[in-house]
Amino acid sequence: MIDAVTALMRACQQVGLDAMDAELIRAGENTLYRLPGRVVARVTRPGQGAAAATEVRVSRWLQQTGVPVVQVLTGVPQPVEVEGRAVTFWRELPDHHEGSVDQVADILRQIHGLQAPAELALPPLAPFVRLEERITETEVFDGEERDWLLKHLHGLTQQYENLPAGLSRAAVHGDAWGGNIVATAAGPVVLDLERFAYGPPEWDLTSIAVDHFTFGSMSATAWHRFCTRYGYEVTQWAGYTVLRDARELRKVTFAAQMADQQPHLSGQARYRLACIRGEQGPRPWHWTPVP
Repeated sequence: MIDAVTALMRACQQVGLDAMDAELIRAGENTLYRLPGRVVARVTRPGQGAAAATEVRVSRWLQQTGVPVVQVLTGVPQPVEVEGRAVTFWRELPDHHEGSVDQVADILRQIHGLQAPAELALPPLAPFVRLEERITETEVFDGEERDWLLKHLHGLTQQYENLPAGLSRAAVHGDAWGGNIVATAAGPVVLDLERFAYGPPEWDLTSIAVDHFTFGSMSATAWHRFCTRYGYEVTQWAGYTVLRDARELRKVTFAAQMADQQPHLSGQARYRLACIRGEQGPRPWHWTPVP
């Protein structure tokens, strides 16, 4: 399988963009590069072409609805498939930082209130996408630990299929937090659309809740403000712990995935696993961010 930079070069050649001075922005779930002309290229992991195509459709749709969103580059076929990897091209944002509690709450309420047209073909929310692959492929955990994680994953999957009633199903961001709803001088902008889907809005709200209750990175005052601004307190919903545990599992497996590439992160991955296994006391756990 070709690497991300090779996929970038071939994709740019196909669509007539200059990639000679490409600058690496971030290598995580996707690899992002800055190209000349304030263009950002996103290169997926292998097999993520459908998610990349969803990003493109969602960006165009949100622009039509008035939601401030990162804009896909026009005049270029999107996404470009290169030997299993998908490459998409976007207009680079101006200077920005994490969105405020009010901005995140307002944007999520706006998104959750939209009526997604059938032709948008939003996929159903997939809270556990790629988790089994991350668990089975990682070398950070030993066999017993991987078995525990797989059992935990399968249990959560069954519980998710039987969630209690809650808010009406809607369009959801899928990976909501202040880093994906950012603030610019002109106002908030929604980023990172690859997990955009149709499902329970509580998934997005739980993403914010764990910042306070699991990680301790959001103050009690900010959490109360978020709930008041949005108009709903997700932790009072009977299905909250299922989505919370799913969110935490995603964080554990992502740290393991990154540690396979950057061994100095192994300690953080192992610490996160110990936390969800009940070996590090009660929440909040104050996990260290990984790239």
